[in-house]
Amino acid sequence: MATLTIRNLDEGTKTQLRVQAARHGRSMEEEARTIIRSAMEAGKPAPSSKGLGSRIHDHFAKLGGVELDLPQQSSLPTPAQFDIETNLEP
Repeated sequence: MATLTIRNLDEGTKTQLRVQAARHGRSMEEEARTIIRSAMEAGKPAPSSKGLGSRIHDHFAKLGGVELDLPQQSSLPTPAQFDIETNLEP
Protein backbone atom coordinates (compact mmCIF):
# COMPACT_ATOMS: atom_id res chain seq x y z
CA MET A 1 0.00 0.00 0.00
CA ALA A 2 1.13 3.53 -0.71
CA THR A 3 1.41 6.31 1.86
CA LEU A 4 0.06 9.79 1.20
CA THR A 5 0.87 12.84 3.30
CA ILE A 6 -1.37 15.89 3.00
CA ARG A 7 0.29 19.13 4.06
CA ASN A 8 -1.20 22.57 4.64
CA LEU A 9 -4.71 21.28 5.37
CA ASP A 10 -6.59 24.05 7.13
CA GLU A 11 -8.04 23.40 10.59
CA GLY A 12 -11.64 23.81 9.41
CA THR A 13 -11.29 21.05 6.83
CA LYS A 14 -9.51 18.81 9.31
CA THR A 15 -12.28 19.37 11.87
CA GLN A 16 -14.96 18.57 9.28
CA LEU A 17 -13.11 15.40 8.32
CA ARG A 18 -12.83 14.35 11.98
CA VAL A 19 -16.56 14.98 12.59
CA GLN A 20 -17.61 13.17 9.41
CA ALA A 21 -15.35 10.23 10.28
CA ALA A 22 -16.89 10.03 13.76
CA ARG A 23 -20.40 10.09 12.26
CA HIS A 24 -19.47 7.14 10.04
CA GLY A 25 -17.66 5.31 12.83
CA ARG A 26 -14.27 5.43 11.08
CA SER A 27 -10.86 6.89 11.71
CA MET A 28 -9.92 10.10 9.92
CA GLU A 29 -7.48 8.13 7.81
CA GLU A 30 -10.14 5.62 6.71
CA GLU A 31 -12.59 8.45 6.04
CA ALA A 32 -10.02 10.18 3.81
CA ARG A 33 -9.41 6.88 1.93
CA THR A 34 -13.16 6.45 1.43
CA ILE A 35 -13.55 10.01 0.13
CA ILE A 36 -10.62 9.64 -2.28
CA ARG A 37 -11.87 6.23 -3.48
CA SER A 38 -15.37 7.66 -4.12
CA ALA A 39 -13.94 10.62 -6.02
CA MET A 40 -11.86 8.33 -8.24
CA GLU A 41 -14.83 6.05 -8.97
CA ALA A 42 -16.99 9.06 -9.91
CA GLY A 43 -14.37 10.18 -12.43
CA LYS A 44 -14.33 6.89 -14.36
CA PRO A 45 -16.25 6.81 -17.63
CA ALA A 46 -19.31 4.61 -17.58
CA PRO A 47 -18.69 1.25 -19.27
CA SER A 48 -20.41 0.96 -22.62
CA SER A 49 -22.03 -2.22 -23.82
CA LYS A 50 -21.16 -1.32 -27.42
CA GLY A 51 -17.75 -1.76 -28.99
CA LEU A 52 -15.70 1.04 -30.51
CA GLY A 53 -16.79 0.30 -34.08
CA SER A 54 -20.47 0.39 -33.14
CA ARG A 55 -20.03 3.66 -31.27
CA ILE A 56 -18.24 5.24 -34.26
CA HIS A 57 -21.00 4.00 -36.59
CA ASP A 58 -23.71 5.43 -34.31
CA HIS A 59 -21.88 8.74 -34.16
CA PHE A 60 -21.79 9.16 -37.95
CA ALA A 61 -25.05 7.34 -38.84
CA LYS A 62 -27.08 10.55 -38.62
CA LEU A 63 -25.03 11.99 -41.51
CA GLY A 64 -26.35 9.32 -43.86
CA GLY A 65 -24.60 6.72 -45.91
CA VAL A 66 -22.87 6.86 -49.27
CA GLU A 67 -23.66 4.42 -52.05
CA LEU A 68 -20.73 3.82 -54.36
CA ASP A 69 -20.95 2.37 -57.87
CA LEU A 70 -18.06 -0.06 -58.07
CA PRO A 71 -16.78 -0.94 -61.52
CA GLN A 72 -16.75 -4.58 -62.56
CA GLN A 73 -13.34 -6.21 -62.36
CA SER A 74 -12.32 -6.90 -65.94
CA SER A 75 -9.36 -9.17 -65.39
CA LEU A 76 -8.13 -11.44 -62.67
CA PRO A 77 -4.80 -10.70 -61.04
CA THR A 78 -1.93 -12.84 -62.24
CA PRO A 79 0.27 -14.65 -59.74
CA ALA A 80 3.93 -13.76 -59.43
CA GLN A 81 6.35 -15.91 -61.44
CA PHE A 82 9.53 -17.01 -59.67
CA ASP A 83 12.54 -18.42 -61.51
CA ILE A 84 13.70 -21.60 -59.79
CA GLU A 85 17.32 -21.15 -60.89
CA THR A 86 17.84 -17.74 -59.29
CA ASN A 87 21.37 -17.33 -57.90
CA LEU A 88 21.19 -15.59 -54.50
CA GLU A 89 24.97 -15.28 -54.01
CA PRO A 90 26.53 -11.80 -54.52
